[in-house]
Amino acid sequence: MDIHPIEPEKRQAVLAALEQIERQHDVRVLMACESGSRGWGFSSPDSDYDARFIYVHRQSWYLSVNERAGVGEAQRDVIELPIDDELDISGWDLRKALRLVSKSNPTLSEWLRSPIHYRGDAQATSELQDAVQQFHSPLGSWWHYFNMATANHRGYLKGERVRTKKYLYVLRPLLACQWIESDPSPPPMAFEDLLDRLLPGGHVRTAIDQLLETKRRSAEVADGPRISAISDFIDMELERRTNAAPQLGAGQGDAAALDELFRSMLARHAPR
Repeated sequence: MDIHPIEPEKRQAVLAALEQIERQHDVRVLMACESGSRGWGFSSPDSDYDARFIYVHRQSWYLSVNERAGVGEAQRDVIELPIDDELDISGWDLRKALRLVSKSNPTLSEWLRSPIHYRGDAQATSELQDAVQQFHSPLGSWWHYFNMATANHRGYLKGERVRTKKYLYVLRPLLACQWIESDPSPPPMAFEDLLDRLLPGGHVRTAIDQLLETKRRSAEVADGPRISAISDFIDMELERRTNAAPQLGAGQGDAAALDELFRSMLARHAPR
C-alpha cells in the first residue's frame, strides 16, 4: 500500500493551480508540498489534498513606497485559493517564511521535509532547509508539539468512542516530542519514520499499526471504541511530560545572516 497516495489527476490539478497563481499574482513558486494527512502517511480514501507552497514576488514589490494593497493597508503575505471538496491550496511569501524560520516555526519546517513534493527550485529549497536547521529551537518545537498533543487529547479522546484519526493527531505530536528529547534535529514529518525510530515493536506498536490500517481504508468521519493500549500509552506519556518538561536548548540563528539570505534569494529567485 502506498502510504503517501497522490492521484495523478490531483497532482496535475495542484500543478495547474500553482501555474495560475504565478500568472495571476505575478510571483514565482519556490517550492510546493503536501502538508496534511497524505504527507503524514495516514490519509483516508476521502482525505482532501493540503498543498502548501512558498513563493516570491518581484523585487519591486518589496521596495515600493506605497504598498500594492493600498495606502495604509498591509501587503498580503499569504495566497489562498478557495477550498473545495478535495483541494486546499495556500502559500506563504518568502519574507513571511523567513520570519517564521527565525522563530523556528515547526509547520514551515515540516513543509520543507514533506515526503510529497509537487514542484520546487532545488537551490531555493536547500537554502531554506539550511536556514531552518540553523534556527531550529528544540525547546520551541517541543512546546509546539506538546501543546498540540494535549489540546487534541483534551478535545477528542476523553470518551468511550473516538474518531479514529484523532488518536493519530495526538500520537504524531507526542512522538515528535519524544524525538526532540533524544535528537537535536527537527522531527520527521512522516508518521511511520517516528514510529520506526521510537516504537519499533511491542503491543502499543501493534495497536497503532492496526489503527493505521483502519484509518487508511475508512472514511474521514469513522469512529470506534476506545483502544486501551493506545489510550493508556498516551495518558502515561502526557502525564510524564506534564509533570517534568525536559530541559532543551533554544534557537541559535543569526538574524543578520537571515537578512542577507533574503536579499540573496530575491536577487537569484524573484521573477524577472
